[in-house]
Amino acid sequence: MTTFEIPDVRPVHRIGYGAMQLAGPGVLGPPTDPARAEAVLRRAVELGVDHIDTADFYGPWTVNELIAKALRPYPDDLLLATKIGAYRDREGAWLPLSHPDALKSQVHDNLRRLGRDVLDLVYLRHVADRPGIELADQLGALVELRDQGLVRGIGLSHVTAEQFEQAQRLTSIAAVQNAYNLLDRGSADLLERTARLGVAFVPFFPLGSGFVADSGVRDDQVVRSIAQRRGARPAQVSLAWLLRRSPNVLAIPGTSSIEHLEINVSADRVDLSDEDVAELDALVAEGTAAEQAR
Repeated sequence: MTTFEIPDVRPVHRIGYGAMQLAGPGVLGPPTDPARAEAVLRRAVELGVDHIDTADFYGPWTVNELIAKALRPYPDDLLLATKIGAYRDREGAWLPLSHPDALKSQVHDNLRRLGRDVLDLVYLRHVADRPGIELADQLGALVELRDQGLVRGIGLSHVTAEQFEQAQRLTSIAAVQNAYNLLDRGSADLLERTARLGVAFVPFFPLGSGFVADSGVRDDQVVRSIAQRRGARPAQVSLAWLLRRSPNVLAIPGTSSIEHLEINVSADRVDLSDEDVAELDALVAEGTAAEQAR
């Protein structure tokens, strides 16, 4: 697999693994088959995945504990990325938890549950503006932890291009994680800005969410036609398009199935022609958000 060097961190393969789907339904509670979830994680590493994306609020806590159980002692080249700045209430809502002191506590919680001495990459997940809490103070907490050697790279998630620029003026940003896929291109401007600066862009839901089939893009004739021509699966076509979109894109497709994992990880072997890419580009205009694309 091709690689990209995440600033302040290390080079990783451009197809990683998003662990969110290892939790129970609604990303709440443990998986129905914990042994299968552990097997998926081990198989990902066997396939060469060296970038796993997780968060303490997946479950909550369940996914990080699964990762530690399945993969410790960790391979030396395995990058674990996590997110802070949110929590789940009893109904499963995603709510902000963004005070600087709370952010520090969340970093320590992730370290403990993952069994790591240092977190490779920590995303500050922006949920909503909170009165009295400034981005400078939030990033200041992460910079302090980075200076202590507890965090290597600082990332941002769910941010606008303007918030990214503001953060860049405060400290070095290693990666941005926003929604971006064949049908949701609302973060196109931010993708372009990160590419110019050599910052990793890690689209969550790289295969879409809500309007797609399990582990595959929407049942769109264009995607299916290209998949058939290339002897590939629709999910592989979608991921291959993402990798062609910009060299700083790192895909982290998630699944709880070993079969789908193997399909996703091999997506960089799909050789899309310029004509294929043009057809896929034409599905949705750049800058178009998912709700407009449906």
